[in-house]
Amino acid sequence: QEAFTWWRRSDIVSVAAVQGHAIGAGFQLALACDLRVVADDVQFAMRETSLGLVPDLTGTHPLVGLVGYARALEICVTGRFVTAEEAVSTGLANVAVPADQLDATVRDLTAALLAAPRDAVIETKALLRGAQDRTYEEQRRAERQSQARRLRDLAGVGD
Repeated sequence: QEAFTWWRRSDIVSVAAVQGHAIGAGFQLALACDLRVVADDVQFAMRETSLGLVPDLTGTHPLVGLVGYARALEICVTGRFVTAEEAVSTGLANVAVPADQLDATVRDLTAALLAAPRDAVIETKALLRGAQDRTYEEQRRAERQSQARRLRDLAGVGD
């Protein structure tokens, strides 16, 4: 499981480039990443349950967060394939492109991610990651605190 969790650190933004079949561990590895760019031929499947097992590489948490409980349950229990079109429409993937454009699309996305100031990206990712677990007021407070850190940092003022 450790190999599937370090990607979720708040100090990095991870991008999965997925082509062809991503079944079981491959699907969970893609789910471990923050963003997913898929080729139009992608086929995601969580086949563990059909084999008498359970998905155990931490993919269930992001799957439920992305598509909701009912769809996640259906995907896992049936073991059916999720196509690129469905992956994009349900939020499993950010974008689907022809296979021959996958590498260039990922390069463009990572260049855009790297162009943003790193500390602002880290703060933003942490805010978004925690948003589901916070109340509206707690999120407002977290945003204020994060922005205050950013402003102090940009002004060169210590804590």
